[in-house]
Amino acid sequence: MSNYIIHVLTFIFGLCIGSFMNVCIYRLPLSKSIVTPRSMCPGCNTLIKFYDNIPLFSYILLGGKCRKCKISISLRYPMVELISGIAALSCFIKFGLSFEALAYFAFASALIVITFIDMDHQIIPDVISLPGIPIGILLASLVLPSINFKESIIGILAGGGSLFAVAWIYNLITKKEGMGGGDIKLLAMIGSFTGWQGVLFTIFIASATGTLAGIAVMLKTKKGVKLAVPFGPFLSIGAILYIFFGTEIISWYFDILI
Repeated sequence: MSNYIIHVLTFIFGLCIGSFMNVCIYRLPLSKSIVTPRSMCPGCNTLIKFYDNIPLFSYILLGGKCRKCKISISLRYPMVELISGIAALSCFIKFGLSFEALAYFAFASALIVITFIDMDHQIIPDVISLPGIPIGILLASLVLPSINFKESIIGILAGGGSLFAVAWIYNLITKKEGMGGGDIKLLAMIGSFTGWQGVLFTIFIASATGTLAGIAVMLKTKKGVKLAVPFGPFLSIGAILYIFFGTEIISWYFDILI
């Protein structure tokens, strides 16, 4: 089988997983089952036929509208599917046809779901982050050549411990909650997959991008320092960048310093 066909199949696989991710993004914050019932139109509650639920392509063919009631369907749905397809293809290109690629795609998928849920509701569901920690340890022990069991455990302690310390000190000084528990558990999960090096990289990237985004939003909305910006998406961005470009970015950074 040619690489071109494998690339196409990998991308389609990612699109299909993205469709399921949309279900998780919508239903998990509402404590609804991600298995049943079948997907339905948010406007008329009509069950969506299988031929109208083909990832990405059905949205394009239907013009972004429900076949029955013609209500507009959010662009979010095909966007998540497309991101998932790109993530799957990127993992295959980076790591080849391997368990490592599948493990990192599962990790990236969890981060994508967490990102959109955090943006919508400013929560990071424990049902993803907490199971992700032992799963990360298991995968680090068995299929991830860049990290081992010991490094995974250190990553968990560095990730969860560092944010917990920041949150505790902030609360001690200001008597206010500054860092949510969800962020702490998320960074612990990230540490289980990337080790302490990945944690440091993730914190640096998340802090830099989060600060820039916060300044941009404050300037646009003029809400000042009282505006709450979810940190989970920036942690996810940092972790994904580390997986794909961490070594190159770190080398480039130190080259500039030297």
